[in-house]
Amino acid sequence: MEPVFIALGLVVGLLVGMTGVGAGSLVTPALVLSGVSPAIAIGTDLAYAAVSKTAGTLAHRSQRSVDLRAAGLLALGSVPAAALALVGLALTGLHARSTVITLALAFALMLTALALLAGRTRVLALAGRYEASIAPRRDRLTVAAGAALGILVTVSSIGAGALGAVMLVALYPRLSAVRVAGTDIAHAVPLTLVASIGHFWLGHVDLWLAATLLVGSIPGIVAGSLLAGRLPEAVVRRTLAFVLLYAGTRLAFASF
Repeated sequence: MEPVFIALGLVVGLLVGMTGVGAGSLVTPALVLSGVSPAIAIGTDLAYAAVSKTAGTLAHRSQRSVDLRAAGLLALGSVPAAALALVGLALTGLHARSTVITLALAFALMLTALALLAGRTRVLALAGRYEASIAPRRDRLTVAAGAALGILVTVSSIGAGALGAVMLVALYPRLSAVRVAGTDIAHAVPLTLVASIGHFWLGHVDLWLAATLLVGSIPGIVAGSLLAGRLPEAVVRRTLAFVLLYAGTRLAFASF
């Protein structure tokens, strides 16, 4: 096993456990920039995320920091959307076009970085203005948000963490930061499982590489879950945002 990928898994695991963000956002671009084909990087990351986020969900469940209802509503939209996206990829053959996939990755990374920079405080302030109008439609909006995540994550493996967290904060402003992270991770389990099965069917999963990442990420995500809420999350998220902007810019230029 490559030590560099084990170390990558450890760092990503810590970030996922603390913030719910980091898996696809870091692993996929790191693999692509290391020379792995975009399609294999996406499929492998989804398989890795399905296992690592299961570990994170169990850790958060032990701390009672998962809102199962919110996670279930997100999955009600994301899982069918992921299945439809996989069918679309198979029928159009877009999954085999590395330039298109790389551009999709760059777009998803920049969108995720902007979501991170928005921050919980700004999103909460905005959500507070519209909470009265959101409340009666919260369930339907949560399902719709899940559907959007399902498509984006299936195509790029990115978005379930940062974008999912922003959507949860906007729709459920009363959830604590730790419960947002736990709910975000719990929702990502069925989504990444369905998406990874589909990518495995398309031939895009390197199981050995996924296992290498998991060696580092399983202990990392458990430790990160225990540290959630105890470290300056704002600093972590801003640093991660700038890393993602850099990676997204590099991928965008690399696709031309």
